[in-house]
Amino acid sequence: MATSSLKLATLCYVQRPGQTLMLHRVKRANDYHEGKWNGLGGKFEQGESPEECVVREVYEESGLSCIDPALRGQITFPNFDGEADWYVWLFLARHWTGQLRDSQEGRLAWIDNDRLLDLNLWPGDRLFIPWLFEDRYFSAKFLYKDGDFEGYEATFYGQDGRIERESYEHRAEAEKAAFVPNYEPVDDTFCWLCGAAVSKRHCKIICTQCGFTRDCSDP
Repeated sequence: MATSSLKLATLCYVQRPGQTLMLHRVKRANDYHEGKWNGLGGKFEQGESPEECVVREVYEESGLSCIDPALRGQITFPNFDGEADWYVWLFLARHWTGQLRDSQEGRLAWIDNDRLLDLNLWPGDRLFIPWLFEDRYFSAKFLYKDGDFEGYEATFYGQDGRIERESYEHRAEAEKAAFVPNYEPVDDTFCWLCGAAVSKRHCKIICTQCGFTRDCSDP
């Protein structure tokens, strides 16, 4: 059976009061993340620890030097880009020094924390970004196929030793329910799968909770 190659990477969400530093991927040609907003980060170099990798990557992409970035979780993305399984360590950096500089990877911007989920994010990012600010560590697997988010499973480790698990399979649940959409403008105000609030961007309806994305009915 064919196997994907493995890629190890870090992703960091640099903080200042009330805001997070985000990278709009709009500069590199043939960027798989083109148009998306991401945290800062990249692939490990030979012999690096996750902490060494994230400090180096943030500095290279922004000019900021992180001080003791906090590891908040780890996510596996099987065959994410059709070429490799990605294993990503996620950090928050609340302490840093330096002056922000232009990035070759995209456009950097400080975004208000209450607006993060309004950005053009990967659907799975809408799930894990709130987890970064919780008082528990997470280990998760996010499933994508041809750029579409298909579900996730996650385990959370609380500071009190409590372990919690959750999962969601978008396509499986929709098919099981024999879901046939009947578009009405009012339907664009909530998620058809979980009932949560949604945001609208470029005629796409995106759930702010589970990340389910569909076309809107009133372009």
